[in-house]
Amino acid sequence: MRTSTVRRVGLCVAVAAALTSVAACGGPDKDDSGKGAGHGGSVVNADPVAALLTVQKKTGAASSAKVEGTTTMGSTMAMKQSGALDWSDGITGAMKITYTGGDMADSMKQLGSDGSMQARYFKDGYAADMGAALAKQTGGKHWISYSYEELAALGGASGAAMQEQMQNTSPGEGVKGLLASGDVKKVGKENVRGVTATHYSGTVDVAELTAKNSKLDAEQLTALKKQLGDAGITTEKIDIWVDGNDLLVKKTERGQMKTGELNSTMFYSDYGTKVSVERPPAGETIEFKELLKQQQGATAGAS
Repeated sequence: MRTSTVRRVGLCVAVAAALTSVAACGGPDKDDSGKGAGHGGSVVNADPVAALLTVQKKTGAASSAKVEGTTTMGSTMAMKQSGALDWSDGITGAMKITYTGGDMADSMKQLGSDGSMQARYFKDGYAADMGAALAKQTGGKHWISYSYEELAALGGASGAAMQEQMQNTSPGEGVKGLLASGDVKKVGKENVRGVTATHYSGTVDVAELTAKNSKLDAEQLTALKKQLGDAGITTEKIDIWVDGNDLLVKKTERGQMKTGELNSTMFYSDYGTKVSVERPPAGETIEFKELLKQQQGATAGAS
């Protein structure tokens, strides 16, 4: 049961990573082609910092968008995600997450899952549909509900940072990170899924970026920097692509962890799309805190 509990904690982090990668993680640079809408590059001739301030403002004001992408976190996980998010008043939305490799994919298989799950995000937490594998262990309940406050308490300094990031996640946060890098450069015009976009690039010191963009106190920041250092993360390279309406259409980030490369590519489209999400039925949901208590009790009984 101890191993199962570890898997549950790991999976909650994985679902969180699917959301936070919308704003920050890592990823390679590459050109893309396909269907899209919009043309131009109104920020091409502007100063990079001034242009990105406009992009951040307009992207934030757009309030919602469809999102899809891929994320890899060393040997821990590789996943793809797609859905729609609204950030007009906290974060709400729904995403389909599929684990394609790493320890998380192995854990999902061991739990009897095909590696896919549905995640629903709310202002105070999120829920993940773990399917029949979980329902067999919980009397038919296949959703796990996670409270941001409980996860923050569980994760210490990193948990507090995750809570803050998840409750403020938006495509504009990726622009904010690039602005904080201090060395943003305009690369030029490129094609992103049929859209002519302006490419910007920069490198961020992860610990310093967190300090600039968070409201954590000095003690929490010191602990978080230590945890980042222990994970082997020092810098991230951020690249973004902006359309002619000054809206973010693509973001990639790349860094290095002790377990391997930290890497993410995200695409944004259909800004202003309507997002509607409902909490799963109470009778089909178990609180993460309650699940941990059950498994810890079973572990104690078996010892």
